[in-house]
Formats: sequence, C-alpha cells, structure tokens
Amino acid sequence: MALDNPAFSRNEAFSKQGAVATAQDMSAQDLQQLFDQPATLNDREVMTVENTLAKTLGAFAVLVVFAAIGWYITPIMPAVYWIASIVGFVLALVNIFKKEPSPALILAYSAAQGIFIGGISSFFEAAYAGIVAQAVIGTLAVVGVTLALFASGKIRASKRATKIFLIAIVGYLVYSLASVVLSLFGAAPGPWGLDSLEIAGIPLGLIIGPIVILLGAYSLVLDFDLIQQGVRNRAPKKYGWTGAFGIMVTVIWLYLEILRFLAIARD
Repeated sequence: MALDNPAFSRNEAFSKQGAVATAQDMSAQDLQQLFDQPATLNDREVMTVENTLAKTLGAFAVLVVFAAIGWYITPIMPAVYWIASIVGFVLALVNIFKKEPSPALILAYSAAQGIFIGGISSFFEAAYAGIVAQAVIGTLAVVGVTLALFASGKIRASKRATKIFLIAIVGYLVYSLASVVLSLFGAAPGPWGLDSLEIAGIPLGLIIGPIVILLGAYSLVLDFDLIQQGVRNRAPKKYGWTGAFGIMVTVIWLYLEILRFLAIARD
C-alpha cells in the first residue's frame, strides 16, 4: 500500500511481505504438517477478527462513557475540553510510534478523545439542535455499509486507489491548514474558513465534505484490510489492540467531518 493508517504501517505484524517471506521459507510438507497439527495454546494466543472486534468495542465503550462526561462538564469547565484535546493528540502520537501496543495507553486515548468528542458535540448541539444525533447516525451508517461491503468482498483496497487516496489526503491536509491559518489571522471568507467560499452559490464545504467522507470510508477499508492481514500473519493476540486503535482514529475523524459537514449545511 502506498499509504496505510499510521497505527498499522509502522508495525511488521501487519506487513504483507512478512507473510509471504514466512510461507516461502517453508516447504509444502512443512506447511501441510503445520495445517494438520491440532490447535494448541499458541493458536489461542494469536490475533483473530473476533478478539480484535472485542477490543475495539471495549475501546469505544470507554470513549462513549467519557463522551457523556465531556458533554456535561465542558459547558461548565471549558478548560477540561481543551486539556482533553491536547492529551488525546499526544496519546495518539505515542500509540502510533510505539512498536508494541499498550492497552492502557490506548484506553487512555479513548478516554481523552471521549471527553474531547463530548465537549465539541455539546458546542455543536447548542448551536444546531439535533445535529449530534444526525452525525452519530451518519457515522454508524458509513461504518456499517463499509464493513458490509468489505465483508462481502465487493470492495477491497488496491494500490491504485490507495495512491489516489494519498494524493487526496495530502491535498485536504494542505487545504485544512490554509483554512486554519486564514481563520487565525482574520482573513477567512467566513466562519468556516475556506469552506465558506461559494461556488455557484454553494459553500465549498458542501462540495468537499462528501469527498472527505468517502476518504474516511476508504480509510476504513484500509484498516479492515490490514487487520485481515495481521490475522493471516498470525500476529500475537496483543496486536488486536493496534487494530482497535486504528479503527478508532478513523471513526473519530469520520464523525468530526460529518458533524462539520452537517453544520455547514445548516448554515
């Protein structure tokens, strides 16, 4: 892949080259003997889709609990929201650059991001009644459809699509940074930065928004593909936490983009 979720790409457990090399080093007879062996304790200590899903659900449960806390605390103590946003960013970097996953750090990231998500959601809800429920439903719909299509084999990550994804992500990053800088210096054309620019009477944010949501959906495809690769590589069970962290990063980004898109549409 030209670009993978950084939660996965720095880890050999999810490398396709590693799986190929392992298979090539074994003869056909060795592979058959390995296949014929009964299940052992070691077989229960490898990464599976099931144990990765369990870890992912656990991490999201923590996020939801702390999102509820952030929802109620932020209007009273806004500083908590800002602190949580910084802590979440730092923990994201720590988890990305750690060679081996740390369940404690990943759950701490979930908690910090939960307070951040709850806080920012409360701000948006105060300005646009009902928008949070719409964003949650939209996020669940995108994740559910993407997972269903991936499970059915109708969509898969490809080198060409991933190269296009890389170019689009870099372009959107530059666009977002330019929008933030213009907003900070008061040179932005509206409250949403460059998204407030209009083309034929339509805010640019409403044109770019669906494209970014599609990028988020493809990022999920990459995550699912790399988890599947980790299972094929028989990566240690602990790397299920890496899979959980990677999916969390993508889904949080997707939710924030949908929330932003809906707010621009309301305006």
